[in-house]
Amino acid sequence: MAQQATPVRTARLGRVRGPEPTAVSGVVLLLPGGDEVSARRPSPMMATASVRALGRRLTRAGREDGLAAHVVHYRYRGWNGSEARLAHDASWAVDETVRRYGDVPVCLIGVDMGGRAALHASGHEAVNSVVALAPWLPEEDVAAPPEPVKQLVGRRVLIVHGTNDERTDPELSFRLATRAKKANRDVCRFEVHSDGHGLHQHREEVHALAEDFVMGALFGRALSRPVRDALAAPPPLGLRMPLAAGFGKSLRR
Repeated sequence: MAQQATPVRTARLGRVRGPEPTAVSGVVLLLPGGDEVSARRPSPMMATASVRALGRRLTRAGREDGLAAHVVHYRYRGWNGSEARLAHDASWAVDETVRRYGDVPVCLIGVDMGGRAALHASGHEAVNSVVALAPWLPEEDVAAPPEPVKQLVGRRVLIVHGTNDERTDPELSFRLATRAKKANRDVCRFEVHSDGHGLHQHREEVHALAEDFVMGALFGRALSRPVRDALAAPPPLGLRMPLAAGFGKSLRR
């Protein structure tokens, strides 16, 4: 009896969040978290829970501008060392976006391990901006090459991290942001004081910050004063910018 071939796993884009615009002029790709090592396939509902609410918010905010938002469904749950599977799936997702929509700007938004994937995949020519929320980054090791930052040149980059994050070290994202800022002035990082890994305590402010940044990066809307200040400030000021309580209630003041 012939042995049945094992199906090849493929990444895919989830359906468009909310009503699909008549003409798409910008795309957000939402990259959920994952595990450091795992050969298992992600559970669709659990894996996307961390990005669904943000996707809905961005879709509402960018509907008139022609924003389409998709969740990226990975082939595997794990990054898996040098295989960097989540980063490869993120790059595939950008290629697929270009195939579907043509020459439109893309913003990669990643949470946890998805934040690392977003940073890695940002070198694609269609990507104009990156948002990394509580990104998982490896411990610095003198025997291993540091996390790359050259691919971030020419992109607007926002990193957000809770100061009480016990899963992903906020100091590592600060160090990466410091190196990235030397190559690219359009990098900023906000600290959410007293918040943990999920950024649940100040979720409204975090989502308002992401909305402000993404609408500015993709569609040229005016950025709020805190984001402008963070981008313009030299290190470490613009990389340890505190996210104010109530951010978003009066963004343009």
